[in-house]
Amino acid sequence: MSDISQDQTSIDFNSDEYFMAEAIKEAKKALRIEEVPVGAIVVQNGIIIGRGYNQVEILKDATAHAEMLALTAAQEYIGDWRLSECDLYVTKEPCPMCAGGIIHCRIRSLIYGCSSPKDGAAGGGFINLLNQPTLNHKTEIRSEVLAGQTSQLLRDFFQSARTKYKKNAGNDL
Repeated sequence: MSDISQDQTSIDFNSDEYFMAEAIKEAKKALRIEEVPVGAIVVQNGIIIGRGYNQVEILKDATAHAEMLALTAAQEYIGDWRLSECDLYVTKEPCPMCAGGIIHCRIRSLIYGCSSPKDGAAGGGFINLLNQPTLNHKTEIRSEVLAGQTSQLLRDFFQSARTKYKKNAGNDL
């Protein structure tokens, strides 16, 4: 008879960390096509009903942010634009455009990885649009979930982009 170690780590398939890891998988899809590595998923009753990753460059569409694509996929899945029983997991704090989408879809909870000090619109950046007192919908916010991993993806991407830029700029001389 084998002895099961108490040190074995069990996976909680309903934890913020589990779902953020799924969003990170989406971010890595963006990274593979040289997009800014942001990924998002929409969860309803413990089931992923929408996925998205940044596709701004490939689609030539400034609105093709991970959050917007995940929200659209979730709306198609349930057949309604109201996502009031859903949670959105995204690897980086949403921008004002995506925060607007979150509000309009009535997302119950936003869970994000790293903050975005320059353009974040969910409390970690320069504004919190999701909980403005004049709005009729409030979204619960949980931040810094797997923030180390999500911020590292972005740092690595932008470092690589700067290196490529410098290398290409040197070829123009």
